Amino acid sequence: MALLSFLGAARQVTGSCYLLETHDKQLILLECGMQQGGHHNDNNDDDNGNGNRSPFAFNPEHLSAVIISHAHIDHSGLLPRLVAEGYRGPVYATEATSDLLEVMLMDAAHIQEKDTEWENRWRARRGKRAIAPIYVSNDAERVLKQRRPVAYGECVQIVPGVELKYHDAGHIIGSAIVELTFKEPSNSTRKLVFSGDLGSTCSPLMRAPTILKEADVLLMESTYGDRDHRCNEDTLDQLAAILQQAHEDGGNVMIPAFSVGRTQDILFHLGRFYQEGRLPQQVVFLDSPMAIRANQIYFNHHEQFDAENLAMLRERNISRLEDWLPIVRLTPSPDESMAINRIKSGAIIIAGSGMCNGGRIVHHFKHNLWRSDCHLVFTGFQARGTTGRAIVDGAESVKVLREQIVVRAKVHTLGGFSAHAGQSQLVDWASRFETNPELYLVHGELEKMEILQDILQKKLGRTVQIPEHGDRIAI
Repeated sequence: MALLSFLGAARQVTGSCYLLETHDKQLILLECGMQQGGHHNDNNDDDNGNGNRSPFAFNPEHLSAVIISHAHIDHSGLLPRLVAEGYRGPVYATEATSDLLEVMLMDAAHIQEKDTEWENRWRARRGKRAIAPIYVSNDAERVLKQRRPVAYGECVQIVPGVELKYHDAGHIIGSAIVELTFKEPSNSTRKLVFSGDLGSTCSPLMRAPTILKEADVLLMESTYGDRDHRCNEDTLDQLAAILQQAHEDGGNVMIPAFSVGRTQDILFHLGRFYQEGRLPQQVVFLDSPMAIRANQIYFNHHEQFDAENLAMLRERNISRLEDWLPIVRLTPSPDESMAINRIKSGAIIIAGSGMCNGGRIVHHFKHNLWRSDCHLVFTGFQARGTTGRAIVDGAESVKVLREQIVVRAKVHTLGGFSAHAGQSQLVDWASRFETNPELYLVHGELEKMEILQDILQKKLGRTVQIPEHGDRIAI
């Protein structure tokens, strides 16, 4: 029988990683995510054995295949390190995810290189030894050569006796529910389903997650296992009110956003406000080279959009972002980004990173976070240990680029923009399986997982497990 080891996103949200071993000792890696938040993102020699620099719990050279559910860094971000340490096999992903991996991993490698450069300058001034990046651009380029795109619904044998099929997860473009079928020596089969990140009903561009009915073992994410998201129209009204208040206050609006998924949703809604005459700001800056490239990939795979909004865009002959939101300004270069600092009012600034641990948003913090006439709008989950989480939790000041910055901007959290399924949707999706699979909750903070666990056990009438890091089960 096949075995599964929980090596990441067990009782935490980031760093998804699961190792599968078939009956004939073939090793398959399901996800290779980077841990985000706290010490995991620090350029630190000591990762206390459980971070992005710690040794893999397996030998990358011994892996036969790697499967990725979607392109977000907490699911794919350590692929370049995996390749740097000897993995030479295929990396399976959907077609859109394969395209996005080029954007995500090259950007992540660049961040690794630049952050390490800054870190080593600081270390040199203090007489500390230099450190190496977790990986570099050449490693990311090697990953791209190992991609194997798979269409939704296509059945692919990835190793002898194991078949892979992807289903639309509705989280971001190309996101997938992973279905793996294991053929045992006795000619029996066992089916593992991994939810990946399930999308919510809040995204205007994504379709609803595919409903599946058969599995023997089910791994399900639980990011928002403790609550549901607000009604989308209520959230949009709240955003419109924030933008109007910011206009009256005379400051700028900062929106930290994940470059893939959240940014595209926000731009869609801002375009809708513009079309309806409800956008008081004079300019919207998309200050993220990665998001700019991701936008084009979204348009390249527009056939995966929600049917209703896709029909609307076609009816209005919308073929690019500027058609939908004419006041948007793309700022791919550093000089264009820095020029935004001269603008003191009337601007919406959308920039990464989504959890504010790096990227261009922290430079905008330096110029806007301390100003009481500015507004800061969080539209996505903020993991523990991140700068974004500290601000959401009420920090009076945060460290930005090695400088302590006071938080005077008005802070708003809009949960209705989440790209993750809320509690009711998770329960409904899990309840549709007709084969009563063994259910394991992953990708969530423990207290939220326990709330979802209790609800699911009452609903399904059977035990729901919350595995710990390092646990191993039979499929």
